[in-house]
Amino acid sequence: MAQVKPVMRGLLGQQIKKNLIISGVLCIITVAAYKFGIQDPRKKRYAEFYKTYDAEKEFERIRNLGLLQSARPDGEEE
Repeated sequence: MAQVKPVMRGLLGQQIKKNLIISGVLCIITVAAYKFGIQDPRKKRYAEFYKTYDAEKEFERIRNLGLLQSARPDGEEE
């Protein structure tokens, strides 16, 4: 019985093509998972936060705590 020789001609090209297809599919899956699992919920949380965020009120709170060097708390003289 004669042994069958392995196919060596074009083997590297076949492997490269297979690896490119697999890596492309995995890349698309990873990007979709990141977008729907991390990016969209983060955008939603930021939008919800800034709907009720008042920058002036936050500034006054931080100023009255005495955390700012350039603005003195209420009731403190210069």
